[in-house]
Amino acid sequence: MDQGARGAPARSLKARAIQLLAQREHSRLELRRKLLAHAAAEDAQAGEAPDEIEADASAAELATGAAERLDALLDWLVANHYLSEQRFAESRVQARASRFGNLRIRQELSQHGVGLSAIAESSLKDTELARARAVWARKFSGRPATPAEHARQARFLAGRGFPGDLIRQVLRQPSRADTDDESTAAPSD
Repeated sequence: MDQGARGAPARSLKARAIQLLAQREHSRLELRRKLLAHAAAEDAQAGEAPDEIEADASAAELATGAAERLDALLDWLVANHYLSEQRFAESRVQARASRFGNLRIRQELSQHGVGLSAIAESSLKDTELARARAVWARKFSGRPATPAEHARQARFLAGRGFPGDLIRQVLRQPSRADTDDESTAAPSD
């Protein structure tokens, strides 16, 4: 039996995949990327050491065999509901929605090869202004007083994935602190 670095038996590819999925949801693309090196190492360890002339051909064959085994494992994980693109998208949106805008969330999901459902897209769009205001309020104490400060706050929100029209809306509206100051001030005639 193969042994790991510390003398414990090496985990199978399936055990590694299930352990990763137990820690958090993964997209198929992300899980494949994480496991491909382990699959290739298992195949290389199982095969005989190739001689110098056949090294390139054998490495390509090992990589192809590892990729095929890994794709079969991923298909099994999907069929048995261990791996779900929908669950991954929902968990990623849940984790990111309070800090990021729709542009950033969509971009992050597309890097994982996943898209948003129409319901999730609609829900995010409906709450985006409130989320942008909350992100802005956590970072800044009040409206920008100078053009430089305005630009700095706008860059911050843009970096968080909020669109320009929404940023203008957030920065134009007075903050709670500004409205509280006005309401506590003595009324003028």
